[in-house]
Amino acid sequence: MSSTGTELTAAGAKAPRRRRRSNFTKKDRTVLFGLVGIPTILHVLFVWIPAILTVLLSFTFWNGIGGIKEIHWAGFQNYTQIFSLYEAFPKALRNNALWLGFFALIPTPLGILLAYFIDKNLKGSKFYQTAFYLPMVLSLAVTGIVWDYIFRTNGLVNSLMGDTSVESATSWFGDPNKNIWVVLGIASWRHIGYVMLLYLAGMKAVDPSLHEAAGIDGASDWYTFRKVVFPSLRPVNVIIIVVTVIDSLRAFDLVFIINRGRNGLELLGVLVYENIFGESSRIGWGAALATMLFLMSIIPIMVYLYQTFKAEE
Repeated sequence: MSSTGTELTAAGAKAPRRRRRSNFTKKDRTVLFGLVGIPTILHVLFVWIPAILTVLLSFTFWNGIGGIKEIHWAGFQNYTQIFSLYEAFPKALRNNALWLGFFALIPTPLGILLAYFIDKNLKGSKFYQTAFYLPMVLSLAVTGIVWDYIFRTNGLVNSLMGDTSVESATSWFGDPNKNIWVVLGIASWRHIGYVMLLYLAGMKAVDPSLHEAAGIDGASDWYTFRKVVFPSLRPVNVIIIVVTVIDSLRAFDLVFIINRGRNGLELLGVLVYENIFGESSRIGWGAALATMLFLMSIIPIMVYLYQTFKAEE
């Protein structure tokens, strides 16, 4: 190689690399930080950090009084004591399981059935669609307040039944054996509309040629729905399963508004609240219960994500 070529190569090697020019302007970076950066920071501060601290507190003894020095390591004692000593835990676990089973067997099929009929564009379908979805606009706390006024001793139901006196009126929220069923009926009133809307949106996205092909083969509408339309709604089915499981485990607002989650309405979410904010102030127990709720909820979420990513591949 000539000396001139060597000098050019050396000069090129010593020359500074040109920085890659960003396509984002200063205004773009500011907007991006505002739309993505700030929400991410807030999410980490108010979701991830409290969640991690809750898991760590589940392995400690602390009554909430005093500073960090009053926190003592407990290992797995909180978990073992909850299973062996906490009498309310089996009741709460059973009620959450009952909540899940009831939602899977009653509101979900009813929501599918309503979506099936409304999808046929029957007369007044817009009204029914709005009426059944309207409860979803209300929070569970507001729903509890509304139905509490309806079912209380001097409420609407007893007035219609003619039981106006306190002595003869039916106590809908006073029987530990019946309370959970009344509350499940109230919760279903809200859950049916949500299921109906999701399935209705899924049915609108089904290829019309599937209906036409089934009609040409002589299949009835119900047979077409069961054998053609419903199997194609698999993504919606996964979402419904995940939402139903999570709603059943995190149920709190409704039962707490009605009777503070007692007298037959014990749920895991209520036990978390009572141990952390109640008179007992067993922060370790409350954190352990919250951690168990998290672990119970993460399984359907992982299944949902797996199905989603698998479908994308």
